[in-house]
Amino acid sequence: MTSYTRLRGLAAPLLPGLMLSATIAAAAAFLSAHYGAPAMLLALLLGMAFNFLHDEGPCRAGIEFAAKFILRLGVGLLGIRIAFEDLAQIGLQGAGLLVALIVLTIATGFIVAPLFQRKWRFALLTGGAVAICGASAALALAAVIPHNDKTERNTLFTVMAVTALSTIAMVAYPLLFQGLGFSEVQQGFLIGATIHDVAQVVGAGFSVSASAGEMATIVKLFRVAMLPVVLVVIVLVLKLAGPRTTQGPIPLLPWFMVLFLVLVGLGSTVALPGALVSQVELVSRACLITAIAALGAKTSLRVLREVGGGHLAIVVIETLVLLSLATAALLWLDWL
Repeated sequence: MTSYTRLRGLAAPLLPGLMLSATIAAAAAFLSAHYGAPAMLLALLLGMAFNFLHDEGPCRAGIEFAAKFILRLGVGLLGIRIAFEDLAQIGLQGAGLLVALIVLTIATGFIVAPLFQRKWRFALLTGGAVAICGASAALALAAVIPHNDKTERNTLFTVMAVTALSTIAMVAYPLLFQGLGFSEVQQGFLIGATIHDVAQVVGAGFSVSASAGEMATIVKLFRVAMLPVVLVVIVLVLKLAGPRTTQGPIPLLPWFMVLFLVLVGLGSTVALPGALVSQVELVSRACLITAIAALGAKTSLRVLREVGGGHLAIVVIETLVLLSLATAALLWLDWL
């Protein structure tokens, strides 16, 4: 048997599910481009409409592959956006403030979750998503947190919640920060520090001004760059705690985070062509939307309804705490 034949034998069972996930992702991207709704949210909702194809039939294997491997590949490719030279523009004070906000927001999740009878996995998943980079962080965190029977449901809910809140924030936060009398650069910093998803950060920042948009983007990229740091800390804590999981040993640095860091290092040391960076960003986004579509197809609306109001309350509280802390810090420091 030739290598080609073996490869074809391995790929053939995956094709129906991969094609379904990619088609849903393409439809979500088309609708997003024409109607302005977040593509990830649309992919999630459209994917859930095809849940019956995951339960039975030939699509199951490909959907599972997209929800795992394609997801991790998309997260790893996010590193192409980041260069240390850009992050240095924030300065030590700004970097320290952002790290503190990330830590305090994740801590808020652990404080609030027990009040609503939710466990540590959900606290970490939502706190990390709100603190770092929204849906992308939720997907990355779900890849290293020990799985249980609620992991996929909670991941989907977190993606849906942070995406919806990011869309609201994209409209509301610039008005709020302007009303509080912040300068354009300060508004950009706050937008980058408090809105969850990258696309909404860019949209909100440049709606204020070019300088605000540039600052918002740099701040947001710093938060994204903290993703591998947070993941390594989580993995170390889990290894020390020694939890029993159904997914086997957890590597100190998953392969997709190695890819992320390699791309950050490459972008920081080599002047990569802009066209190449844009194409890799496009592939990363396509992978993430495809993975979201697959995760949606794995989850029925009935299961998602079972999460209850406590789930949403936790994400909203974490979002408001992040907003309050960032705003208070900038008012107190009178920085920028």
